[in-house]
Amino acid sequence: MELKDLEIFQLVAQKGTVTAVAKELSYVQSNITARIKKLEVELNTPLFNRHNRGMNLTPEGKKLLVYCEQILSLTNEMKKVVQNKEHPSGKLEIGTVETVIKLPTILSAFTKKYKEVDLSLFSGVTEKLQEEVLNHRLDGAFVTETTPHPELVSHDVFQEELVLISNINTTTLEQLKNEPFLCFSKGCGYRARLEAWYKDENIVPKKVMEFGTLETILSSVVAGLGITFIPRSAVSHLEARGLIHCHLLPTKYSEIKTVFIRR
Repeated sequence: MELKDLEIFQLVAQKGTVTAVAKELSYVQSNITARIKKLEVELNTPLFNRHNRGMNLTPEGKKLLVYCEQILSLTNEMKKVVQNKEHPSGKLEIGTVETVIKLPTILSAFTKKYKEVDLSLFSGVTEKLQEEVLNHRLDGAFVTETTPHPELVSHDVFQEELVLISNINTTTLEQLKNEPFLCFSKGCGYRARLEAWYKDENIVPKKVMEFGTLETILSSVVAGLGITFIPRSAVSHLEARGLIHCHLLPTKYSEIKTVFIRR
């Protein structure tokens, strides 16, 4: 079984037709078909259902695709390891929590230094990004510091101060305790910090509302929908314009570190 056969199998699974794959690879269609048949003979099972509109995976083909993706991912990682460290090239997929305001500066410096690297950026919550790095779906990620995982290396990036923010009509801490908590999904480091404060203060939030983007959360706070816990650097512009109030919590909840993790 050759790696090229697996690459072709993966492409056919993604595109659904031999024609599309042959065009992308500049191969004749018979070559693509022959490689797929070779795989099926080696594994003694059909991998695709063929029909007039193209091809789709059989149950056995779906199982093979999972292993195929892992094998090809590890192969790409192996190639990166043996490249010239002074002039890296290839695809680099990085994750980040959405509130890393300094990230554009970091990425700009990196891309100027390493022009041959094809950089892609994906956002998510800390817990999910860590999982993606562990499963080789991301090369690394900027996340909030958590308990170190034995298979990950962590590099300090910078320290942040978290602040509890509300709109201008909610000014006291007692008022904040009765406001809905606006946050990202479970696995967010900032959410975990405020939930720890709630627990220590024996507070049960009136309502917890999950949002998918930072922009929506901040707009909702300004509109008076609720409160959130966020790095001060992410909301300094709103504070300067008088659109929000920033409330400080004790250091054990408000000091948080952004780190870069990798395998």
